Amino acid sequence: MRVKGASASNNKRKKLFKITKGYWGQRKNVYRRAREAYLASLSRAYVDRKRKKRDFRRLWITRISAAVRAEGMSYSVFMNGLKKAGININRKMLSELAIHDDKAFRELVAKVKAAL
Repeated sequence: MRVKGASASNNKRKKLFKITKGYWGQRKNVYRRAREAYLASLSRAYVDRKRKKRDFRRLWITRISAAVRAEGMSYSVFMNGLKKAGININRKMLSELAIHDDKAFRELVAKVKAAL
């Protein structure tokens, strides 16, 4: 007797449709289209995990730049001053300081100006 594998195929299909639930049009209920959409989404998820790091770094730099310009300095001069002053703090924390603790950020800018 020949084994056709219908139950395995059905389970595979059900599993894919469960993953693609909520997709638009044929991407949710036609096996070939759903599989194409799913594989594409995996690829995009991988790329966007990398892109997320770039996007956040850009955001932090923009925030720091805006805060430093309010103190009459450019971003690049500020970052150079931080290095010369021996202050080792990452952009994420600088951004948080600029947003939430204005006083501490101003003190940091004053130290940088003194180092330059």
